[in-house]
This record gives sequence, structure tokens and C-alpha cells, in this order.
Amino acid sequence: MLAWAAAAVSLTLLAVGMIAFFADTGQGPTVTEDVLDKRASVVSMFTGIGGLLLSAVTLWAQFRASVPAQPDASSASDGPSSSGQSSPVVGTMSGGRVVGQVSGQARVSGPGSTSVEGERAISVGGDAQAPVMSGNHATAITGFTQTAGQRAMMVGGDFTGMLLAGDVLPERPSLPPVDAVREPLGLVGLPRRPVSGFVGREQALDGVRCTLATGEGLGVISQAVVGLGGVGKSELALQYAHRHGGGYRLVWWIDAESPARIQAELGALTRALVAGVDAAAAGQATAEEAAAWALAWLSAHRDWLVVFDNVEQSADVEPYLGRLTHGHVLITTRRDIGWQRLGVAPLRLALLARPASIALLAGLLDPSESRRERLLDELAEQLGDLPLALAQAGAYIARTPRTTVRGYLRSLEDIPNRMLAAGAAGDDSARVVAKVWTLSYQRISAIDPLAAWVLNLLAFYAPDNLPCTVLDGLDDVDGRRDGGLAVREALALLASYSLVTLTTAPGDDDADEPVDLIGVHRLVQATTKAQLTGDLPQAVRRQAAELLQAALPEIPEDPDNWPTYHLLTPHARAVLPADSLGLEQVCAYLAASGDYHTAVDIQRWIHAHHLQTSGPEDPKTLTARSRLAYRVGEAGDAEGARSQFAALLPIYERVFGPEDPNTLTARSNLATSTGKTGDAEGARNQLAALLPVLERVFGPEDPNTLTARSNLATSTGEAGDAEGARSQFAALLPIYERVFGPEDRNTLTTRSNLATWTWETGDAEGTRSQLAALLPVLERVFGPEDPNTLTARSNLATSTGKTGDAEGARSQFAALLPIYERVFGPEDPNTLAVRSNLATSTGEAGDAEGARSQFAALLPVLERVFGPEDPNTLAVRSSLAYWRSGTSDR
Repeated sequence: MLAWAAAAVSLTLLAVGMIAFFADTGQGPTVTEDVLDKRASVVSMFTGIGGLLLSAVTLWAQFRASVPAQPDASSASDGPSSSGQSSPVVGTMSGGRVVGQVSGQARVSGPGSTSVEGERAISVGGDAQAPVMSGNHATAITGFTQTAGQRAMMVGGDFTGMLLAGDVLPERPSLPPVDAVREPLGLVGLPRRPVSGFVGREQALDGVRCTLATGEGLGVISQAVVGLGGVGKSELALQYAHRHGGGYRLVWWIDAESPARIQAELGALTRALVAGVDAAAAGQATAEEAAAWALAWLSAHRDWLVVFDNVEQSADVEPYLGRLTHGHVLITTRRDIGWQRLGVAPLRLALLARPASIALLAGLLDPSESRRERLLDELAEQLGDLPLALAQAGAYIARTPRTTVRGYLRSLEDIPNRMLAAGAAGDDSARVVAKVWTLSYQRISAIDPLAAWVLNLLAFYAPDNLPCTVLDGLDDVDGRRDGGLAVREALALLASYSLVTLTTAPGDDDADEPVDLIGVHRLVQATTKAQLTGDLPQAVRRQAAELLQAALPEIPEDPDNWPTYHLLTPHARAVLPADSLGLEQVCAYLAASGDYHTAVDIQRWIHAHHLQTSGPEDPKTLTARSRLAYRVGEAGDAEGARSQFAALLPIYERVFGPEDPNTLTARSNLATSTGKTGDAEGARNQLAALLPVLERVFGPEDPNTLTARSNLATSTGEAGDAEGARSQFAALLPIYERVFGPEDRNTLTTRSNLATWTWETGDAEGTRSQLAALLPVLERVFGPEDPNTLTARSNLATSTGKTGDAEGARSQFAALLPIYERVFGPEDPNTLAVRSNLATSTGEAGDAEGARSQFAALLPVLERVFGPEDPNTLAVRSSLAYWRSGTSDR
């Protein structure tokens, strides 16, 4: 059509030019104008002739193209060819493109000739230089072309226009208005049914229900369930949704581990709601459109519950909560920060109580195993009452052949990493203890590598109550000393993921600062250590031990340091090596504070370590063995201590020599333990033989020599020679005052011993005088309520009574009793002895009725504390009978 129009225009121009040239206007003003008119006519004629020629050539080319010819091998090189489905052919076209679905056959034959066959075929030949497209609504403008087949197109000649190909899709349908989709009747989208064995969480369920039921009609009500991974947050939410789902018209569960996942899950809600109204619109909506529509629908309706499960951080759901105006939202998360800012009530889910843990295990096991409550209790203890671990263990025992609770406990001790990663057959392998915290650990490592390192360190300490001050040595971060700021931030991050628990304990008195403590679940520790490979476990343990050693006070025997040692002892036992100074310090603290049995346990472990690593006669092994014997004696087993020292002494003499300090110390310990078995005469003989050797080796005023002299004086008195004991202590006291000082603990102990043996000689007045002079010194040095001071006060009251001052004795005991009750407790043996002495002095002061009443009140306490046949009980019963008899002369 275009060629024919061009030919018409050319003929018109030719005709106009000829008329203008030959016509004599007779009206031209000048010859020049006439000449110009004729030249313009000539130009018009030639333009018309050229246009006619061009139109003729174009029509001829179109006529040639209308008769397609099969190309042969020689003609194939004249243009491109193609065959088969989706096979476009483009000749010498440059700068163009083919857009749309192309199929069928297309051929180009000869210079500029094209042909096309088949559905959606395209053939471009000649010198086409424009985009080529096809489609239902495409228009082809070309020269002489011939097409055949549906949607076929052909471009030939010198086409310079645009050819469009491809389907023109209908407009994508929009989602319906939210008010056009009615509230569904009981639409529930939960991931699974809740477990049947759900125990110990009724109070938590009631708490969720109470929170969500409060403030109805004031806007969306939200509750965040926060807690350690595996503590049962998702199960609690599932149980709530199942139990109370009947009260909602819509219940929907969203896996909310990432923002993208939340958006996708909201899109799923849209598809579920719109499916019955416009499924095509729901299917074609973008993720953003579908999520926005779901939020709009929720905001426009009531009586729905949406659960956002496993939210990583509050910011992930904040945009959605801000757009909701009705309904209930239940959130589960390990992160405990940011929720109050959003007005979301957090509920921290704790570990199960022990009875609930046992019930959970019993419900999973067959009756033969479920009845073994003691073993179930032990298993719950080892698993830290963590619901996921309990369920994992119970299912494994129940489904694995030849597996019992006892066997599982044994495997848990021998191969903990293997058992924590072992799920029961058919269970979800991702929901095992060994994997449940992996994601949190990875995220923490990405956020703050120091936090991950701190968790590594915490994995090697005891699970509970580690003072934060132990980590003070980590305040040098990347070469910057920041006063522990980075460590505190790392602990805050770990606490926000519920991987550690931070608590504060009050100080021992009003002057002490509160103590910040760290707790880590034992299974978090186990799985954290399991992730460490190569030499990393040894490196982490080594640094943990160094940090703890630095935190131990220097003087373990000082009572002011005992609160710190009390907190650090479990962690020292967990992380310090057997040959460390710190463990010896812990033993010294335990002995000084009276926990002899724990000291024995630790010392026995130290000795076993040296025996295995160094051999039986290595000096380190012998020293550990000697200390073990000494601790055994402190624990009250005098016979066991004597036997161990007796077996050790010949080895010392052979290895070190008879007068080596180690050997002489062993001899002194043997003598002391001999005396504690009741063999005072044997102890005196051994010490009498040892003393000259000590004086020769160490010197007469060496502390070792003076200790032996003091022990000799004591054994002399215990052997029945009280006067000899008093004489020896009287001779020893000035030496102690000169060597140690008049107010040194050793000197004051010697003064107290002198008063004791003065009493034993029957010199009550001398005893009272000595104690009266000693007491203010003890109060000044040790304090008014120190056990040494209180013992001296009690002895002073007793000696006062023995001098005939019964009223003075009664007054002193009456003032002393409330202090004993406060310091030792009302039923401590020391307190009960003071009560007995008070009753006696009351009677001796002339108040027989008062004495009788006091003994009558004291007797049932002694029977309960000591037993009815204990010597102390029998003595009080005898005193009660005496004062009841009315006899004034005992």
C-alpha cells in the first residue's frame, strides 16, 4: 500500500511541474521571476519522475517476493535460513531485535528475498535496520511480502520501520477489596497438632490467656514468649492456639525467622482467604501486594489469632504490628529485648520443674522404665530439665532397641556430643539439642565475635553463678582497654538470645557491692564445646583457667575472702588443672572454712592426677599424698590419716632423706594424727623424739620447731600431765610473742591454750584472769563475733562461775546466748552448750525454778538434735532431775 501511495504522489508532482513549465502566465513582473518559475517547474517534474521509478522498483520487488522459491546450496549463502519450532531468521538486519514467541519455519532466499511459514514465524531479509516484533495485534508495513500461517510475518526490501511480535496479555486482575472477603468460619493454619505429653506449663498457658484477654477492643493485643532454645516456646504457642482456637474465626501460624519469610507467610494467608473469591488474583499477586493485603484484611476484621514463631528480633515484626488494629498476636522468640518498646508483654518461659520433667520422661517410656523414678530424676538432672532434651531422650530410649534409661545415662556421660545429636527414628533431625542453638551461635558470631568467644569460655566453667568479674581480664579488645565495656556488651547480646542468664546477688553486708552472676545451661555448654575443633578447646580452657586463677584472692584462709572463694570453687573444680596453684588455694579455703570433705575430694583428685602422670615416688606425687593424708585427718578420720602418714614416712626417708624438711613434716603429721586417734602418750613420745631434730635442722625458733613444741605441750596435757602442759605453754608464750608478735594469731592461740591448761590444773582464778586479759585483744584482732572470741567469752563465763561468782556467770551467759543463736544458729551444738551452762549458772545463783524451767525446755531440743542416748542429752536429763529434786547441794 505504501508503494502505491508513493507512486500517486510522484505522478501529481510530475503533472504540476509540466503545467507550470509550459504555461505562459503573462503576469510575471520581470524576466527574472519568469526564469525562476520555470526552474522550479523543472525540479518538480524530475522529482515526480524519480518517485515513479522508485515506486516501480518497489512494486517489482514485492511481486518477486510473492512467489517463494526453495533455496539450494548455492543460494543459501545469499541470506539466513532456519527451520523448526521457535526458529527466527534474520538476514542482514543490523541494530534490530526479535521480541516475543517465535515458532514455525522461516526462510530467506536470495538477496533481499524472504519467506515464512508456520505459527508465529518471522523472516527478515534485505537491509532491515529496525526492531522486529510479532503478535496478535502487531501491524506489518513492508514491501512485496507474502506470509502464510497464524501470526506469520515477513519483512523484505529496505524496511526501516518497526515490526512487533508477541502475545499482548490481558490486564492482571487485582485482589478484591478486603471488605469483600468475609470472615472465614474457623480457618486454621497450624503447622502440626500439639504433642499429647504437655506437662508443667499450665501456669504459663494461663498467663498467655490472661494477657491476650486483657484490653480487648483497645487495639491489637500481643504477647511475646521468650526463652532459651528448646525450652518449649513454640509448643506453648501451639498448645494455646489449639486449646483456644474455637474462640477465634481465624488462627494462622507464621514461620517468622526472617523478614522475607514473614512476607511470604502473610502472602499464604492472602491466598487462603481469597481462594474462594478470586483465586486467579491471589495467584498472580506479588509477594509485597499479597502481604499488604493480608495486613489490611486483618486490620479490618476481628476475632483472629496470628502466631509469629521464632522471631529473630523485634524489628522484624514491628512494621506489621504497627498496622494491626484488632485481634491477638502471639510471638515466640529467643531475644528478650525490644518488646516493651513495642508495647508487647514478654513472658519468660523457664525450665521445667523436676516433677514435670520426670512426668514428661515417664509418659514417653514403657512402664518398665517409667517406674524407675530415681533414674528418671538423674536423667532430668543431667539434661537440665530442658523440654526438648527430655523429649529427645525419652523418644530415643523408647524407639531404640536395647536402650534403657541407665544405658542412656551412661552414653550421655561417655559420648555426650553423640547423644545430644541423636534423634529418635522418624523424628525431625533438625530438632535435636545439638542443632537447636547452632543458628543463634552463628548469628552471634556475625554480630559480635567477642560474644561468641565469651560463650566459648563460659562453656568450660560450672553452669551457675560465675561472677562477671572473672571476665575482667578480657577487657583488652583489639588492643583497646575499655574497662570491660566490650565484655559487658557481649554478655548483653548473649542474654538477649537467652543463651546466658544474668542475675545479681546482694553483698554479704550493707557495705558490700552487689555481685553480678552469669548462668549457662549445661546443654548450651555441651553443644558449644562440641563446635570447637582442633586445638581450640585446649586454648579456650587454658584462657578460662587463667582468668579464674587471676580472680582468686591471695589469702584463702582470710574469712573476708571466703564469699569470693565460695562462688569460685565450683568453677575452679571445673576448669583449673590438677597441678595448679589455684586448686591448692581452693583446698586451703575449704579446710579453713570447715568444708573438709570437699577438700578431701579435691585433694584425692590432685593425687590421682600426679600418680598417673608422674609415678608413685615423684616429689609432686608424694607432696599430694601427704596433703591428702592431712586433709583426711582434718575431715575427722584420724585413724585413716595416721595409717597414710605411717605408710608414707619410709618412702619420704628413702626418697628425700631422714632429715629433709619434707620428711620431718611427715613425722610431725604422723605424731599429730596419732594423738587425734586418742593415743596421746604415743603422740608425746614421737614429738619428744622429733623436737631435737627440728631444733638442729631448722633452729629453736623456726615456726616448724615452735609448732612441734606447741603440739608436744598439748599431747603432754592430753596424756594426763596438765601441769606439764601449762608449764610448756608458759615457756613457749614469750618466744611466740617475740617471733610472731603479741597480737599474731599463733601467739593468741598459745595464750588461749595456756588458759585452757591452767583451767585443767584446777586454777579457776588464774584462768579467769588470763581470759579477762585475752578477751579485749581477741575482740580487737578478730572481732566481737569471731568464733575464737566467742569461745573465749564462754570460757570466761565458766571460769567466773567456778570462782564462786554464779551471778556473774549467769549474766555473762545470758548476754552471750543471743549472739550464739545469731552467729551459729539456735540448734548448733555450741549454742546448746551455752544454754546448758546458762541453766546451770541460773540454778547455782539460787534460782532453782529458773534452772528447772530452762533444762525442761532444753531437753527435747537435745533429744531431737543429738538423740535420746547422746552423752549431752543424758547430762541435761540428769541436771533436770537434780534441779527438780529440790536439792541445794549437788
